Amino acid sequence: MIYASLSVFWALCIVDRTEVIRSCINPTFSKVFTLDFYFEEVQRLRYELYDISSSHNGIKEADFLGAMECTFGQIVSQRQLSKALLKQGNTVGKSSILIIAEELSGNDDYVELSFSARKLDDKDFFSKSDPFLEIFRINDDSTQQLVHRTETVMNNLNPVWKTFKVSLNSLCSGDHDRMLKCKVYDWDSNGKHDFIGEFEAMFKEMRGAMDGRQVQWECINPKYKVKKKNYKNSGIVILNQCKIIKMHSFLDYIMGGCQIQFTVAIDFTASNGDPRNSCSLHYIHPYQPNEYLKALVAVGEICQDYDSDKMFPAFGFGARIPPDFKVSHDFAVNFNEDNPECAGIQDVVEAYQNCLPKIQLYGPTNIAPIIQKVAKSASEEMHTKEAMQYFILLILTDGVITDMADTREAIVHASHLPMSVIIVGVGNADFSDMQMLDGDDGILRSPKGEPVLRDIVQFVPFRNFKHATPAALAKSVLAEVPNQVVDYYNSKGIKPKCPSEFESSRTFGH
Repeated sequence: MIYASLSVFWALCIVDRTEVIRSCINPTFSKVFTLDFYFEEVQRLRYELYDISSSHNGIKEADFLGAMECTFGQIVSQRQLSKALLKQGNTVGKSSILIIAEELSGNDDYVELSFSARKLDDKDFFSKSDPFLEIFRINDDSTQQLVHRTETVMNNLNPVWKTFKVSLNSLCSGDHDRMLKCKVYDWDSNGKHDFIGEFEAMFKEMRGAMDGRQVQWECINPKYKVKKKNYKNSGIVILNQCKIIKMHSFLDYIMGGCQIQFTVAIDFTASNGDPRNSCSLHYIHPYQPNEYLKALVAVGEICQDYDSDKMFPAFGFGARIPPDFKVSHDFAVNFNEDNPECAGIQDVVEAYQNCLPKIQLYGPTNIAPIIQKVAKSASEEMHTKEAMQYFILLILTDGVITDMADTREAIVHASHLPMSVIIVGVGNADFSDMQMLDGDDGILRSPKGEPVLRDIVQFVPFRNFKHATPAALAKSVLAEVPNQVVDYYNSKGIKPKCPSEFESSRTFGH
């Protein structure tokens, strides 16, 4: 009898176990493991398989069949992850495990509703009623939560209220069977609005207006229904249109094949200090990574799970480089201008360490060229029909930017592209200008006054995380990226590919 268990490394605990499958060497487990996904964290998982005899006394007497370790990001980015099971001593066995990921539907969708009414009761003596409609969600504890109040249509017993949009979460907590109560009032200037009538409906009834049909309800005043024998209703409320607007999530795009293209840019200006000196920010300590390496590895380890080829362009700026030792602000750290890509984060680390003795730290601190270089790649990506690619540029710098006007211009241009810029300030310099680029204190504008289309810059001073874990730094640095990805594709009206489209492009596109 076989079952599997899932452990979460960062919490050092067992999340859950599958059911036991009897007499089967190719089991398909129906048990679903539900986990919260965080892009900005490395979520390490371990799956273990066991064989249990019919007279078992728990896991202690079970036979260990093998285990598989991976990150949550690897599963999400590939949708299906198959890996060999490792036995005791990490030897590869003949067995393998297949993990399939699926996002549980959230309540981020919106619904667009358009109501009207006819033959409402007239509550005014010298004119007609001034009706408005209120919609309440009935909660699990029977309390009522106001969801939306329409505008008032003056002097009209057959009002047509403006179409409005409300989140599905606010309307019915994402539960299409949840009861809603709708009330119609006659507006009075003294605030003592006259009650006309009400009705109850579930959202699944309202969905009947999605195919162009009208859905209507009798508007009932309970007091009139009790007192008046021939009472029918106080009017008819009509739902003319119900439209669900799908709000796609970060996971929708990632699981639809969107790839993260991760690029690193490292500051090699003289203000970092001579790398041969132990006081230098670029000093390579034999036992402890410097701040540049700590930031690079912390962020890179997360981004690499969402990049299929694990090839990362790495650039430097502010140094004199061989052979002519002219200052460059966008040179390849591996000195291969035709192919600046490094195979994995460790290769980036080695290229960085190898280039230090070959260059002369100089200046100034210009970051616009590297932003423009990555923006060019992102711009070219917009016009391809391959799988979607989103570019993340990580800039590691120790100093005050000397080309601020050009940098602002470059960022405003990049805000129209599938691109985000992350800046980590290394050392103890004055980084106040970086805060302006971040846009948290106001909308960033180009020197000509053009505003950014969307916020794409995140700045974090490393000194705030000097005594924290690398995971804490990465979490702060990458927290805004998922929303930036979604904002870009939503602004362009680009929907994520469905799984079949993704598999097709992945099979025939490469």
